[in-house]
Amino acid sequence: MLIVTGEDTTAPHRVRVFLVDDHALFRTGVRAELAAAEQVEVVGEAGSVAEAVAGIAHYKPEVVLLDVHMPDGGGAEVLRQVRGQQPDVVFLALSVSDAAEDVIAVIRGGARGYVTKTISGRELADAIVRVRAGDAVFSPRLAGFVLDAFSEGPNSAPVGDPELDLLTPREREVLRLLARGYAYKEIASELFISVKTVETHVSSVLRKTQLSNRYELSRWASDRRLV
Repeated sequence: MLIVTGEDTTAPHRVRVFLVDDHALFRTGVRAELAAAEQVEVVGEAGSVAEAVAGIAHYKPEVVLLDVHMPDGGGAEVLRQVRGQQPDVVFLALSVSDAAEDVIAVIRGGARGYVTKTISGRELADAIVRVRAGDAVFSPRLAGFVLDAFSEGPNSAPVGDPELDLLTPREREVLRLLARGYAYKEIASELFISVKTVETHVSSVLRKTQLSNRYELSRWASDRRLV
């Protein structure tokens, strides 16, 4: 469901923000946090790629807060469909994931920054204003991923990995948490999915990577800098 609020034309200009995240409870929390910020205004929200593309096209926000992982394609797909049609819209990724490959993927797709969901409401409002003004904004430890990815030194990140490309975004997220030592129940809680779904994703990753157990998966993930 697409939800849109009205705009007060008599008030001082505030950055118009559109929120994209597939968890309604999280969207409610973000709206509440940003409601206290005088410099930004959430004009609409969406919970899927299709809703996001339609909402952004119709309401033309200045900044889109973009989740990285959603069931129908995620942030990268929103970027792919919107940027060519609306080049003036600025995208700021807001995600639970701090994996290097997620950061690099959305920045390559055209996002202006990437912050994690541990950010405070005041910090998020400031990040929105900054990206609208032309700055690039990252949570502290994530900036290094971007520098590595776009450098040409020996530690630069690979543009692509055929084996990694076999995994879906959700499978990569499960793998990242698994490699960090999370139990299945903890992964389920972190990603708002069932333990059964976690087991299904792990089985799929094992099959695609042709590995035998979580210890081999952890090494595989570490080699690809997913941890």
